Amino acid sequence: MTLMLVVMAVIWGGLVASITFLSRRPEAADMPPGGEDTQVPD
Repeated sequence: MTLMLVVMAVIWGGLVASITFLSRRPEAADMPPGGEDTQVPD
């Protein structure tokens, strides 16, 4: 029973931390060079 409570606390805590982090920073501030708009020579 104790192990289950510890595991549930870790899982829910991680979920809350992830939601909090993503709500504060929904997108990366800087992106690496390249991407969908980059023209690649054939």
